[in-house]
Amino acid sequence: MKLFLVLVVSILLLQALVQASAFSNNANSLANVDEGSDMVALNKKYHKKINCKYACSRRCRKASRKNVCHRACTTCCKRCHCVPPGTYGHKSACPCYAKLKTHGNKPKCP
Repeated sequence: MKLFLVLVVSILLLQALVQASAFSNNANSLANVDEGSDMVALNKKYHKKINCKYACSRRCRKASRKNVCHRACTTCCKRCHCVPPGTYGHKSACPCYAKLKTHGNKPKCP
């Protein structure tokens, strides 16, 4: 019985040490971020790569003017690093994509 109790206590101590070390590593990385880092650089650093050509061909496959749609979508994809799902709508899935406007204040992205 004592052996079982010692084993349980040692496992709990090991878990506490692992969590404490993970917490200190996260605190150190956050401190490094705050030290003079530019937020724009951070945002660009953490964007996952997206295949804009594939995503835009999927988005524009039902468009009546495929070349125009694909050109606009590719520009938006490269700026926002995302393309909404489906062939129309769903822009809430990619807020940056929805916010881009033309010079005439019309939505840029299809």
